[in-house]
This record gives sequence, structure tokens and C-alpha cells, in this order.
Amino acid sequence: MNPLRILVLAPGSNPDSISTALVGYAHSEALARLHAVTLVANGCHEAPLRRKPTPFLAIELISTPWLDRIYSWIIQYVFKGDYGSQLLTALSYPSSLVFEWKAWRLLRCRIMAGEFDVVLRLLPVVPTLPSLFAFFLRRGPIPFVIGPINGGLPWPQGFSQAEKQKEWISSLRNLYRILPFAKSAYRYAAAIIAGSSQTYSEFAAYREKIFFVPENGLSRSLLDSALCKPPSHDRLELIYVGRLVPYKACDLAVRAAAPLLQKGLARLTIVGDGPERQGLEQLAKSLGIEKVVIFCGWLNHSEAMPRLQQADVLVFPSIREFGGGVVFEALALGVVPVVVDYGGPGDIVHPGVGYKVGLTNEQDMVAEIEKILMSLAGDRSLLAQLQEQGMHYAQESLSWDGKARVVTEILQWAVEQGPKPNLPSPKALPQQGW
Repeated sequence: MNPLRILVLAPGSNPDSISTALVGYAHSEALARLHAVTLVANGCHEAPLRRKPTPFLAIELISTPWLDRIYSWIIQYVFKGDYGSQLLTALSYPSSLVFEWKAWRLLRCRIMAGEFDVVLRLLPVVPTLPSLFAFFLRRGPIPFVIGPINGGLPWPQGFSQAEKQKEWISSLRNLYRILPFAKSAYRYAAAIIAGSSQTYSEFAAYREKIFFVPENGLSRSLLDSALCKPPSHDRLELIYVGRLVPYKACDLAVRAAAPLLQKGLARLTIVGDGPERQGLEQLAKSLGIEKVVIFCGWLNHSEAMPRLQQADVLVFPSIREFGGGVVFEALALGVVPVVVDYGGPGDIVHPGVGYKVGLTNEQDMVAEIEKILMSLAGDRSLLAQLQEQGMHYAQESLSWDGKARVVTEILQWAVEQGPKPNLPSPKALPQQGW
């Protein structure tokens, strides 16, 4: 394989952050171990990007200080730190275009001079924020590839958690298709990488150039640490890791685990914080299980991973999850995931490594999760088998390095240096969108 010269656009990339910022950095870093990667990122992340030794050929920083200050103020005072708000994503549209416009002005001459083989836009992940580069490169000289993109998961009907969190702007989401550069971003892209089966179905009209690659991945350091799985406990150790917000549905995990907890056969650890915490504490008290439900609050990643590794089962009943990075981490650490078969987690978990419950209604889902937990509590050999198979699956299929090799196949096809890879969606969903 001949290394490619890749210009990676990942404005929010930050090795010290979480969520998509860390995803963008980790993916870029993995690609840089195989290719000559020039990372284009936001100047506000210069300190963490420069501090960490990296394999990048170069890091180009785009400074937008006045936009950064406005954005930070809005997040702090309007959205109260809720980075997951769809309205916040919509308000990010101008800053996303400004970043790419300034990046184009900085790098245009070098692109035209043949310094790069391909442009890959990794961030933003959401498909509703289009790229200028696809339009600028519509006549060459190099191809433009976008993704993995992920988003657009419809809010499920009939769930109180969804009704508590669904925003009014959700019904206007599809209007992004008429925004400037929205159509050109995908029409002129040489390849589109979808991070979930839902996103794949949204862009199925581009079936000749769309590929499925999961949004998340696993670091080599995490996979190496997973080789030392602690021995199993006398009682089943359950864990939930995530924000305590309505759509994460941690209340379903508490209700499903309650029969085991009441009998002293399990303990539930909840890692995370948010507006639902007080209600969850009251729920645990009302069920008489407050002494075996441990609320850890918010922990940074390095503190949360040892807690996760000590567990036997991850109970993660989020009813609207795009990527589900914690599910990847659970598999790597030998923790059996129990997830909802909807969105990102449903694309990753299969019967040999964990459990998927149907997105039906709250009562049925609680009953199904309860049945699964009872089964694992009573069959430790099955638990151990699933844990071992999950760790093997993570090692073989979910690492950042493995993901970089798969994306390399797509990039080589885009630059006409390799065959078209076969990367279909894991689920056949009805075609939507474009």
C-alpha cells in the first residue's frame, strides 16, 4: 500500500476532550500512522494538539476567535453546557462555513499545486452541517470524501423520555437540505461514509458511493488494558455510563435491575450526571434499592474506564443513540452490553457478544432487560463466554487502527488506486431523504 497524502478537516479535534472531539482526533491520529496526514483544526485547540506527540505530517490551525467567544457564551449561558442540543447544532452552521472558507483560503494554492491526494472531512459528524470543500473541488484536482457522518435518528414515539427532551427544531431538521452547499456537499463527494445504518438509509440515493463504517473506535491503550479483566464477583456488577438526560433512559435500567437488586444478587453503579439524577435517586429509594445503587457523578474518561472494567454488564437502554462509544468500550473491557436495537449500538452489538432489546414500549423493554439480567445472574458460564467473545470482537473489529485501514480502502478507491470496497449497511432500512 502506497501512503496517501491526506488533508483532514476536523475543526473540533481535541485529544483532551470527549465525544466527537475525541473521535475526530483519534481517527485522524490512526490515519496518520498509515499516511502523510495534514490535520486542519480550530486554533482554540492548539494547546492540547501541540502538547501531545503525534504522527501528523503537519497541523494547520484556523483561528476564529470572535466566533469561538460567541459560541462558548451561547453554550454556557443559553444551553447550560448541553452540547447535544439540536438547536445548538443548527446555530453552528455559520461557524462551520467560516472555518472551511478560511481553511480553503489558507490551503487552496497547496491543493492546486498537487501537495495532497485527497481531502477527508471527519468533523463535524452531523450531516446537517455541509462542506464548502466539495463545491470548491467539484472540478478537481483531487477528490473530496466526507464522513463518517452520523445523525438524523428519528425520535421514537410513545416514550416519556423522548417527550421530555425532544426539541421543537427536530421537526425542521430536513430543511438543512435546502441550505447553501448542502446538496453539493454530497453530490460532488467522491465517497460518503455513513456511521450508522440510519444515516446510510438517509443517503441511499448515493448508493454507488456510500459506505458503512462505525463512527466510534477503540484506542490501542484501552484494548491493551482490557487484557487484564478482573475476576467475576459473587453478585452481578451492573453499570450505566452516560449523561443523565431523558433520552438516555437510565430509569429503564434502574427499573429493570430492581428485582435482582432487591434480592441482593446485583449492584448497580451509575457513572454520569445531569438533570435526571435527582429523579433517579428518588426512583431508587421508592424501589427500596438505594443502598445498592451507587451514583458516582461525573467522572473523566481515565476515571470512568476502571469503573467500567470492574463491571459484568453494561445496561445502556438509550432510546436515541447515534454512536454509543461506551458500548465499544464495554466490549473491549469484557463487559456484556445490553442495549436498545435502535441507532448506533444496534449496529454494533450482535448475539455473540451482547443483547439488543426491541424499541417497543417502556413496560416491555423493562421486562425484557430484566429477563436478560436474571439469565446472566444465574448462568455465569454464559456471562464469561459473552465477555470473552466481546473482547475478541473488539480487538479484531473495533480498534481505531482497524478503522483507519478500512477508511484507507475507501480513500484508495476514491483516488483510483484500489478496488471499490464492499461495506454495506448492517441493517436494511427503508430509503429516506435525498
